Amino acid sequence: MTRVIGLISGTSVDGIDAALVDISGTDLDLQATLIAGATYPYPDELRSQILSVCSGKAISMAELAELDDAIAAQFAQAALSIQVNQPQAELIGSHGQTVYHRPVDLGAKNSISLGHSLQLGRGCVIAHLTGIPTVSNLRAADIAAGGEGAPLVSRIDACLLSHPTDSRCVQNIGGIGNLTYLPATQKQAVLFEGIQGWDTGPGNTLLDLAVQHLSDGQQTYDQDGVWAAMGKPCEALVNQWLEHPYFQQSPPKSTGRELFGWDYFNQCLLDAEPYGLGPADLLATLTELTVATIAHSYQTFLPEMPDQVLLCGGGSRNLYLKQRLQALLGKIPVLTTDEAGLNADFKEAIAFAVLAYWRNLGIPGNLPGVTGARHATPLGELHLVA
Repeated sequence: MTRVIGLISGTSVDGIDAALVDISGTDLDLQATLIAGATYPYPDELRSQILSVCSGKAISMAELAELDDAIAAQFAQAALSIQVNQPQAELIGSHGQTVYHRPVDLGAKNSISLGHSLQLGRGCVIAHLTGIPTVSNLRAADIAAGGEGAPLVSRIDACLLSHPTDSRCVQNIGGIGNLTYLPATQKQAVLFEGIQGWDTGPGNTLLDLAVQHLSDGQQTYDQDGVWAAMGKPCEALVNQWLEHPYFQQSPPKSTGRELFGWDYFNQCLLDAEPYGLGPADLLATLTELTVATIAHSYQTFLPEMPDQVLLCGGGSRNLYLKQRLQALLGKIPVLTTDEAGLNADFKEAIAFAVLAYWRNLGIPGNLPGVTGARHATPLGELHLVA
């Protein structure tokens, strides 16, 4: 049994999720028991800096270095805080804070057909401040092998959430949505056969931007989807937005705020003007876009529709969003990973704890069939404590 801390701040930049996890086993015998989980918000000024950089604001190298270290310090503090009154962890797996993600660029001008992904929050700083060996920069090895570097949780989903007779879609709804399709394990002739995964498109990102815009910065999200539930979706707009090339692109694929951020949201506002939508109608329509992209992904790219959908991430707590997804998927049960024994709020943090655990054992963490990498490989750089 190894005690590991998993750390991640996602596309929504709403705070650092920390999970203290006891882990044993390797593949389908993998056991990950959540001992403690908590979310530690960024200081307001630091969050604003991060969001500015994610939106493309130019900063100097000196400012980038300062931001990198400031994020690492916050991650280290989260790791220390989650261990209060607990035995010390032996390892940390830190995803860091993504500030730029460019998928595989087959049309690159410099002929380098590799993706690029930048996560701030240096692992060596976290190791130094906590005194705990830290695995970070988890996307790099998959990208070097020709992969998208995302999504990286599919192998963990397969180990912790596969079902003998039912196929499942594990649908994370963070800032960006991503899925793992898990065929029933009894149908797999080879371990991990038939598993698929990709980013479905915007999750909470556009909703959070809309709430921030509509409330003049007084609110950052629509709790439980209460505001959106007061409106009516504009189907014509949703159908127009679904024509975006990303939703038609075949997997493997990944995306981020670079595609579905402020610029895209501002275009959505322009598109909505002729329809005279009220604030609640706009939120309902953007919610409908999120669930429509999920349903469209399943119907277009999966070999068959799943027997179950398991939600996780912040969007799994949006009751209106969940209801709308259930309506689009009909008789397919829309549940949460809680109901399959894995905490929906901290599932991603648990996953990055497992990736660090696997890296320490030399076990591959990616699934080439999901990311598009040429081969499976251990993920992350291990920073030891002097």
